This record gives sequence, structure tokens and C-alpha cells, in this order.
Amino acid sequence: MTIALNKIFNLTDTEIKNSKIELNMKAGRDGESFLDRWLRRSETEKTMGYGTDWDCSFWGWYGHSRPNFRQGNWVFSFARLSSNEWLFISAAEIIEVPKNSWAKVRILDKFSPLFGRLIIECNKGNKFSLYTFKLNTFLDKCSVKEILPRVYTGEKFEGYDKVHLSYQKLEDILNRKIMPTYYEALRKITGIYCLTDKKTGKLYIGSATGEEGVAQRWGNYIDSKHGGNIELKKLYDEKKDIYFKKYFTFTLLEYFGLHYDPEKIKIRENYWKNCLNTRAKGYNDN
Repeated sequence: MTIALNKIFNLTDTEIKNSKIELNMKAGRDGESFLDRWLRRSETEKTMGYGTDWDCSFWGWYGHSRPNFRQGNWVFSFARLSSNEWLFISAAEIIEVPKNSWAKVRILDKFSPLFGRLIIECNKGNKFSLYTFKLNTFLDKCSVKEILPRVYTGEKFEGYDKVHLSYQKLEDILNRKIMPTYYEALRKITGIYCLTDKKTGKLYIGSATGEEGVAQRWGNYIDSKHGGNIELKKLYDEKKDIYFKKYFTFTLLEYFGLHYDPEKIKIRENYWKNCLNTRAKGYNDN
């Protein structure tokens, strides 16, 4: 049985007309996901729906000329989990909308028991650049999928064949800030991986054969950015940390057990270098 969102919110017609809904995806087309931003927040901030330097909800402006809200609006903020699934992360009344800044808000405490727990299904449609809408235009499109027994932690590991991480997300995983099961999974395998420079399209193919598996090798990149590779070190010397954090992603191509023959892994590494021509067109130097 489908449960309409307002069966949970129980808003009056007047409240609905005065409300907005945020369906937050990424901070810009190539930016960080709002879900990842929210996952890094403390448990207290997650349950409060707000905190110091909160950057997960209530951006005040569309472009530089049109405010997203007006004073007194109620705003219900969601972060995307998957294409049509959204996590409820906050609800607030707008107090002020400073120019080109996050709005100043008062959290609507009666909804706080649902922060980080309520998951809805909603087809946003082809509106990538738009993320704030009148609630009455979307309320009938939103249905309740699940109310979690506790605040969402992002712990779900979906399988080695789906490992594709931004630099920031990998850093948070390896620093144990989010998704502890993901870190444990990366420690248990060796493998072949690909680093992608989204700015240039260049690739780097490498292999992980150490005792702590892929987690250990990828940790080298988080610490040094270049992992000892000559071409990546040249890029680091020129562009510094910010470039890697902004443009690099990490993808697992093949995986093996921790005790798999390292020589066979090297053979597979060379196979992928040849397939993707990363010596001539990428960052591999051997």
C-alpha cells in the first residue's frame, strides 16, 4: 500500500501553500553530493537538522538574482539517495535570506524525529539545475518508502563491482567518518583499479597487492595525492591538493582475495593499461 507523504507530515492546506521542498542532488553538476555532505555531520547535527556551518540545506538563492525562499516559508529538505529515493534531512522556517548565502532558519522541531530516517520516493523529472519547488506541486508525487529504525549511516556496501568513489568520499571512508562497512570491504581484497581525472579525461591504472588490500593502496593516494607515480607527481607539483580533491575518482576494475598471486595481478594490470592505452594517453609511465 502506498502511503502519501502528507499522511506522515499532516500539514494543513495553509501550511502546504506556504511551504517549499528541496530535492538536493549535487553542489553543481560536478560537485559533491549533498548526501555526502550530510553524512559527514555529527550525530547531534543530523538529529537536529542543523548545525554550525551547515551546508546541506537552505541555500538561499537560485543564481544571483532570484531568492529560493521568502521570510516565513516552511522548507522541507531532502538529499538524494538514488535516482528516485530521497532522505529527509531537515525542516525549517525561513527567518532571513541574506544575499547569495545560506538562509537563516528556525528548525521545525516537530519533524525532527524523522530527520535522517524518513525515505521517500519521488520522480524529480528532468530538472537537474532546479532543486527548490513549491511543496504543493510535488506533494502528490511523493510517497513514503520507509522510516528507518535509526538515523541513516550510509553503511550499505553494494558490492565490489559498484566501487566508484569521488576523492572526498574515499577520504571520508578511509578516515572512518562514514560507511564503516565500505572500509572493511576494501581491506579484504586486492585488485586492479582506475583513477580518473574528470577535468582532462586521463586515466591511471594501478594494482593493490598489500596486506591491507585496496584500502591500503588507496590510502597512499589520499596521503600523498600521487601515490609515488611519476606523472601524477608532476601533476601534483603543478596543481597541488585541490586539483586531486576536485577532479579525481577511484574505480575498482577487478578484485581478488588478499592471498592471490601478485604476479598474476601484475599481468592483469598490464592488460588494462594496454586496453585503455594509459601509457600513451593517460598517466601511466611504465
